[in-house]
Amino acid sequence: MTGNTHADAQPRAGAREWTALAVLALPTLLLSIDLSVLLLALPHLTADLGASGVQLLWITDIYGFMVAGFLLIMGTLGDRIGCRKLLLIGAVVFGLASVAAAFSASAWTLILTRAVLGVAGASLMPCTLALVRTIFRDPRQRGVAVAVWMSCFMVGFAVGPIAGGLLLQYFWWGSVFLLGVPVMALLLVVGPFLLPETPAGGSARLDLPSTLLVLATVLPVIYGTKEITSEGVSPAPLLVMALGVAMGVVFVVRQRGLSSPLLDLGLFGNRSFSAALLGILLTTFTVGGVSLFVTQYLQLVEGLSPLVAGLWLLPAAGGMIIGSMAGPVLIDWVRPAYVIAGGLVAAAAGCLFLATAGTAMGLGAVVFGYALVYFGTGPMGALGTDLVVGSAPEEKAGAAAGMSESSGEFGIALGIAMLGSIGTAVYQGRVPGEGEHSSLAGTVTAAGEAPSTEAAALLETARDAFVGGLNAVSLAGAAVLVLLAVVVSLALRHVPPAGSGSGTGGSGSGTDEEAGAEQVEERP
Repeated sequence: MTGNTHADAQPRAGAREWTALAVLALPTLLLSIDLSVLLLALPHLTADLGASGVQLLWITDIYGFMVAGFLLIMGTLGDRIGCRKLLLIGAVVFGLASVAAAFSASAWTLILTRAVLGVAGASLMPCTLALVRTIFRDPRQRGVAVAVWMSCFMVGFAVGPIAGGLLLQYFWWGSVFLLGVPVMALLLVVGPFLLPETPAGGSARLDLPSTLLVLATVLPVIYGTKEITSEGVSPAPLLVMALGVAMGVVFVVRQRGLSSPLLDLGLFGNRSFSAALLGILLTTFTVGGVSLFVTQYLQLVEGLSPLVAGLWLLPAAGGMIIGSMAGPVLIDWVRPAYVIAGGLVAAAAGCLFLATAGTAMGLGAVVFGYALVYFGTGPMGALGTDLVVGSAPEEKAGAAAGMSESSGEFGIALGIAMLGSIGTAVYQGRVPGEGEHSSLAGTVTAAGEAPSTEAAALLETARDAFVGGLNAVSLAGAAVLVLLAVVVSLALRHVPPAGSGSGTGGSGSGTDEEAGAEQVEERP
């Protein structure tokens, strides 16, 4: 987007561009599948590789750690050397690492290859989004394209356990990694012909100290939140998180003194950019916390297998797709601020529905409330991402995409840790005993060794307590979403409807005097 050019003056995408979007959607789908595809394979890994409990945790978590740690770095690198070039390099590394992971002979080899997959994934994710920004010049079409991109990511996360379950029915555990090989091969074959290169941001090298500071900020915070979620609040993870925050402060101070910073802090001067980032952070914060309890509810309260539980998550994925795709259509007539805020209110209603759910209401009620949460957060995911990427100059689209996805990663981690702590506290306050009874999973295991009458009573108490934790988490999530709806409706009210006929007309720009002045100030 440049200046205040009418939307109709922007070149519109044709068949070639939409085909390019389909090519970019495949790795996006695959990358999110990789976040959850291992859930069903863990018992097989234990048997074949002799993986210990600690090794299983690292096998599961290291991919997400590396993705979160390298997103901003890779997004900025894509701006420096070109996002298509980095995308193709990442595809080669991802494909080779997938093969290596599939045929790993030891647990530590698999951990290492999963780490490499995470770094490669971090190069692919912001580059696909930045290329969407480059390919779709028309703001309305770009909004739809970003919604498709976001939908693929959410669907991939939901179908990961299902895809893993189907593969494990017929093949060995390594087959779950080979999903990535044909996708990356296709990207390498057609990418050079279909995908344009993004404008390179100059020959300045990446600042190594800044790169290390990003890792020293992100990894401790993510690690600390995961430790608090799984082990409870203790001094060690809090100290690790504090160290990460301190490194973040040092990073910001360093960026202010660099002529070519890793992260251009001037982007935060754009109100649309900052408000959308905050919206993504708090939306994923709520979804992360609620998802933690809903997924456990399906398996531990309803007693479903991981595969069947994954199937019951599909309505939520469908809700996200509908909400994401509806957003770009509605902003033709309604300001994006109000579309996003309306969706957040709907998501808050879904949280309130979950907040009143009880064991007697049954599976359908929880699935409906959860699907409503995902439906309502769809516009924030699609339009918010478009606002972040669209508000940045094209030569900084990679860094903006990295910031958008980093915000989502942080939001999920913080939501799991903070809202998870609330739900756990409610559970532990209602279930007597410590140790194995401090979680529903532990109580279910303990009940399997107790006499049948005692086990039934123990399980009933524990499941009621867990539903109480879900209720508390959902109520807190509803409060966060309502507050966010108010903030977004105020902070983004300057952005006009796409069909207003003034300005760029897209969700990522404003056209009134205030927004125009903001753009003039921020653009060189």
